[in-house]
Amino acid sequence: MAAGSEKEVEAYSDGQIDRLLFFLEGGRASARDRAVVLTLLYTGVRASELCGLKVRHLDLLTGHVRVAGKGGKVREVPLRPEVADAIRDYLAVRAMSSHAAAEELFLGQRGPMKRDAVNTLLESLGAKAGLDVRLRPHAFRHTFCTRLVRKGVPLTVVSNLAGHASVQTTAKFYVNTSKEDKIRAVSAL
Repeated sequence: MAAGSEKEVEAYSDGQIDRLLFFLEGGRASARDRAVVLTLLYTGVRASELCGLKVRHLDLLTGHVRVAGKGGKVREVPLRPEVADAIRDYLAVRAMSSHAAAEELFLGQRGPMKRDAVNTLLESLGAKAGLDVRLRPHAFRHTFCTRLVRKGVPLTVVSNLAGHASVQTTAKFYVNTSKEDKIRAVSAL
């Protein structure tokens, strides 16, 4: 958990992320499931934004995706190479789907994935990976933002990547001081 003075958000620990990635790399998840998880983890998209991603929004050559966010605002988010690779792998499988003509990127058995399907997928993957937490789309978003802030990425950049209406929204959730941070600060005196 990342604890702040105003809000508390659920973010996955590095150990939990490492365990999930190890599970995904072990070939025990489908190409789609791997692409979904990596997209959530490394782009910070909301569940609704993930389900709304269109194939035409991808630019795998330059490694970017256009995300249609809240209020119809569109933002461009860079893709890490492993995310672009996972999406390429998934697109090869997706091409054989009976719903391949759909414009949405992520497909389920009945067509474009819906939020409920994403939640069910994550719950199943978390259990299979032996994680001690329930995987939720929004917790991936919080993890994305928390990790960026911890690495010193300016709040304005984090805010833009997350599609927040203002930097204050980002600060409210992610500029936080943990108990350990306070102890280290006082010890440094």
